[in-house]
Amino acid sequence: MKTVAIIPAGGAGRRINAKTAKQYLLLDELPVLVHCLKVFEQTEAIDEIILAVPAGDIKFVREELIKKNDLQKVAKIIAGGAERQDSVQNALVALTDECDIILVHDGVRPFVTRDMINRVAEAAREFQAAALGVLAKDTIKETQADDYVVKTVPRQNLWLVQTPQAFQSAVLRKAYEAAYRSKFYGTDDAALVERSGVKVKMIAGSYENIKITTPEDLIIAEALLKRKTGGEMQIRTGFGYDSHRFARGRKLILGGIEIAYDQGLQGHSDADALIHAVCDALLGAAGLGDIGRHFPDTDPAYRGISSLLILERVREMIREKGFFISNIDTSIILERPKLAPFAGEIAATLAKALNISADDVNIKAKTNEGMGFVGRNEGIAVFAVATIKERKNNG
Repeated sequence: MKTVAIIPAGGAGRRINAKTAKQYLLLDELPVLVHCLKVFEQTEAIDEIILAVPAGDIKFVREELIKKNDLQKVAKIIAGGAERQDSVQNALVALTDECDIILVHDGVRPFVTRDMINRVAEAAREFQAAALGVLAKDTIKETQADDYVVKTVPRQNLWLVQTPQAFQSAVLRKAYEAAYRSKFYGTDDAALVERSGVKVKMIAGSYENIKITTPEDLIIAEALLKRKTGGEMQIRTGFGYDSHRFARGRKLILGGIEIAYDQGLQGHSDADALIHAVCDALLGAAGLGDIGRHFPDTDPAYRGISSLLILERVREMIREKGFFISNIDTSIILERPKLAPFAGEIAATLAKALNISADDVNIKAKTNEGMGFVGRNEGIAVFAVATIKERKNNG
């Protein structure tokens, strides 16, 4: 029997008050969505995955999340809709091949397990429709509009519903068709199926199967992940420095962007002193030597190369050794040109190359008050500090 998982991840994260959509927030240096997808990838019962994301994110998700994490079961990445229900509907339309069971799972529930997936899928095969959930532990009060209590609701049969929810394909499609005909929107897929007259079987989930919706959820998620991995994060710091002379006839490249100026920097590559200092800081923090050891200026392969490519390679070296980049802080010392107007673009460019948030890259520029080679405008100097994290296993 073919089983397909639909993962709606089209939200903008309005309730989490973050600049980054909640599905892309980093949890142990991997986006929340990737944690979720990896579990479905590793579950034998799942044959393929259809992922719904914001239309403008499709290329980013395909290149940066799916390909880089070798998620081979993601068969289609489609544009989500205005609401979660619209995203699932778009996925059902895109699901042109016949299948027997369809699971729907929130892309921001990273602690789903293979056992949960298997159990709810098996229940759908037997009962037509099933949903994960946990029994309510707290006393439940029903109130009026003025917040005065009307009654205390017996909680012994009350469930807090989670995902994944699983359905026989025809059941889910029929429920969605009926909902759209009557313009009905439910809070979950089970609500649509219940409305169509099919009973939904509740399956015990886990109180750890949380949905990342608020900033507090992310804090809880980090604590859960730390406990599950049985380790703690060790912080390591590295320092980097680079300097280059100004030279006529060259472009001025700093932080991966071209800055209009009548001189550039002299060097074997594009002479991006800022990126070189950042690379040295990262390599130093990881105990991997310096940039000259890995990318020597005697090697013709690096002549004129974009330093962004070197930075991306350093990022991979860091990850291969089991480290995750936390943040970068830099100070650029030069008299001219003024860099303040470019600081934001530089930070964003470096963050993209390092696969971290732009909020974790700090760019500062200062003059040397006319002193030394910088003060004479003969060149620039750059200092960088990098912080990386390493997970140490306690046993």
